[in-house]
Amino acid sequence: MSSAAVLEPGVFRRYASDQLLPLAKLVIENAFQPIVEVVTGSVFGYESLLRGHDRLGFASPLELIDQAHDGGQLLALEQMVAHRALAKFAGLPDFSSQTLFLNLDVRMIRDGQLFLEKIVQHLRQAGVAPSSVCFELSERFDNTSVPEFAELMSEMRKAGFKLAIDDFGVGHGEMKLLCDCPVDYLKIDRHFISDIDVNPRKRHLVKNIVNIAHVLGIRVIAEGIETEAEFLACREYGVDLVQGYFIARPTSFVTELQPAYPHLAAIGLSRRSSQSLDEILIRKQIEKLPTVFENESIDSVFELFRRNPRQAFFPVLNANGEPRGVINEYHLKEFIYQPFGRDLLKNKVYERTIAHFVERAPIIGLDAEAEELMSLFANMENSACVILTENMRYAGVVSAASLIKVVNEKQLKIAQDQNPLTGLPGNRAIRDFMYQAGRDDDEQRFFCYCDFDHFKPFNDHYGFQMGDHAISLFAALMKRYFFSDEHFLGHVGGDDFFIGIRDWSRDELEEILERLLSDFHDDAVALYSEEERAAGRIRGHDRTGVERDFPLLRCSIGVVHLPQGLILDDIARIGTEIATVKVAAKESDRGLVFASYGDAAE
Repeated sequence: MSSAAVLEPGVFRRYASDQLLPLAKLVIENAFQPIVEVVTGSVFGYESLLRGHDRLGFASPLELIDQAHDGGQLLALEQMVAHRALAKFAGLPDFSSQTLFLNLDVRMIRDGQLFLEKIVQHLRQAGVAPSSVCFELSERFDNTSVPEFAELMSEMRKAGFKLAIDDFGVGHGEMKLLCDCPVDYLKIDRHFISDIDVNPRKRHLVKNIVNIAHVLGIRVIAEGIETEAEFLACREYGVDLVQGYFIARPTSFVTELQPAYPHLAAIGLSRRSSQSLDEILIRKQIEKLPTVFENESIDSVFELFRRNPRQAFFPVLNANGEPRGVINEYHLKEFIYQPFGRDLLKNKVYERTIAHFVERAPIIGLDAEAEELMSLFANMENSACVILTENMRYAGVVSAASLIKVVNEKQLKIAQDQNPLTGLPGNRAIRDFMYQAGRDDDEQRFFCYCDFDHFKPFNDHYGFQMGDHAISLFAALMKRYFFSDEHFLGHVGGDDFFIGIRDWSRDELEEILERLLSDFHDDAVALYSEEERAAGRIRGHDRTGVERDFPLLRCSIGVVHLPQGLILDDIARIGTEIATVKVAAKESDRGLVFASYGDAAE
């Protein structure tokens, strides 16, 4: 490097006003920070971040950019940084399937046309598609107050670039921008992500921001994730993409970049190991409609409608296979039925491309719940469909009629899963409850596993009919004590039951469970003969066939407590905790043991 590289920062700062650009060319670098798919851990793209500002004597990249603006060199600096980022991006092995996120300073919008022309020219030289580039609209200043803003955004969309709102929640005019500008991504500011796992207000805000974005067909990126708990919370609330130190730090060395981050894949392994009932049913209803790409000619759309006369719309994708929305037949009818209408559309002066006719549609991943998809339909007026994605790429569409089928079939499956003896939901419903409750950390939760003690000798001696009577008796007592819609009662099978409780105190639950155990024991004792009641035991055979005495029937309950703020979606880990505390309950005198998740039984 030249001698400039060894000068003190203060020396650089003195020359910054008139020699900023030459000096910046010597020391400024582009660092890439991965933006990763929340479900798979695969890299979706990179945000380009400016580095080396400190060697020029600036405390932050923003200080350097502000100095460039004051010195009339902002456009030249931004072009240099963007071109270097594109060159580095084009050298990555998988760049054609990834996205480069570049920041766009609002103060450059008046020179936006020139900037855009240079970027397009550089993209052609590098062989990078415009849909592989996303411009982040910084909310440090009010973008919408600049007269040229709307026109520049339109030009960017027509060119095929993607758009994102950066630092959502702490900037200027964001809701107006979200309403008026057809953005592809919304980046939630770090302020709302920090400690989201322990802050109910932040969780509530993020949940609703994600829901609004998905209804508008916008994908959500969470910025600044630094802990596993923050990552799990963001995944729970439907965030699509994540970035932050927990995933990977920015680096200027491309050799340090990875195609995927295994520690995220490991966290999500249990979630992907088995499909939920909703996903199984949704996959059966997916319609894989033909698609058009936004950079194709209008003729290709006319041909698609001609070949599919009964189809009223088709999904529109960008060059990377991500959905942009749908194109409806009625948008083109005014041209189809006008003399020379189709010729007008193809006229270069008139300039009407597929991008002009794209209508936003709700977009969501395949792992969503059926009720969430129905909510999207309900909140998006006149929506033709919900577009489904898998790993952020187009997977198909579902209509309202298809979703009604999904919901009806889900209700039927749940009914079929109910135990015929007790009428309580079975194992699938229990797993779904544990999964959903484990991910909903707004309140504390208790998972209670109930198992009869000494049931086999009683059942062998008195017969299956009396055994079924004891099982029905316990189910009736459960329903008597846990009657609220917020309580979940399940029948695992045989003499095993499950109780799911939300937002009770431990003392409240302990009192009710003790009454349940006491009442069941009193009622169960009445099922024995007078002699056996007096003796307090029954003669029978154990599971190895050895004859011995057994105490009278009782039930043991092991309770696993998930405190507020703890997010879990690994059913296997929860199941292991329950199995441990159940054994402890059976060995205890009173038959009731509590354990907080991850702690020894109490």
